[in-house]
Amino acid sequence: MTTTTTAPICPECEEPIQIGESVRLNEILECAGCRNELEVVVLSPLVLARAPEVEDDWGE
Repeated sequence: MTTTTTAPICPECEEPIQIGESVRLNEILECAGCRNELEVVVLSPLVLARAPEVEDDWGE
C-alpha cells in the first residue's frame, strides 16, 4: 500500500520540492524551479527556508 503525502513548497517560487524519505534536519535541498538552496529547518511538519549564503570567512 502506498501513502500520499503533500510535497513541501519552495518559499521562493512555490514549486513543489521533491524530497527523499530520509530527509534530515539542516539538510540542504535544491529547488528544481528556481535553483535556490533550501534548508530543512523543522522536520514535523516539514518546513523549508532559504539556505544561508556561504561567507568568505567561514572556518577562519
